[in-house]
Amino acid sequence: MRFIGKILVTAMAALIASYLLPGVTIHSGITAIIIALVLALLNTFIKPILIILTIPVTVFTFGLFLLVINTIIIKWTAFLVGPGFTVENWWAAFWFSILLSIVTYIIEVLIGDKTRERRR
Repeated sequence: MRFIGKILVTAMAALIASYLLPGVTIHSGITAIIIALVLALLNTFIKPILIILTIPVTVFTFGLFLLVINTIIIKWTAFLVGPGFTVENWWAAFWFSILLSIVTYIIEVLIGDKTRERRR
């Protein structure tokens, strides 16, 4: 159940971020859910591999290269999702990844995490 909630929060955040940013277009709510699913899969399986392969560059740039990895994940998501999700250029993907993280965090804070409250 928690996974579905996380997907819905990410989909909502993607819709908000695409509304705020020029250069990023999401055509429907269903597309936003598909984007959230693809992002979840890429972040789970591909992103750790990319991080491990780029450890020297990431250390050399004091972790800023992780922003490049996030941008690559967003561009790859746009490629996999297809015409329902368009990201015009690398800068749009860069700012979308940052804004998506911020909006997701804000939504999760506003909704609250009930499991953390139960653990106390």
